[in-house]
Amino acid sequence: DALTPILTYHVIGARVFSSDLVNNSDVPTVNGGTLRITLTGSPKVKGKTNATASNIIITDILATNGVVHVIDQVLLP
Repeated sequence: DALTPILTYHVIGARVFSSDLVNNSDVPTVNGGTLRITLTGSPKVKGKTNATASNIIITDILATNGVVHVIDQVLLP
């Protein structure tokens, strides 16, 4: 029960490539939360209750049902 909200917090309901990201934008997640995207310095994404932002370390991996971006920590709603 605790894992489902965290997993769905990592999913965006659209096909978003790194070139689509906008600095200081809030992006809605499948579970109804939002993530903060920052592009200053290096690209990062921050969950609502994370103390620090996660680095986006690999981008634009095509999958059959979307696009995957690899980050270096778990996002917390």
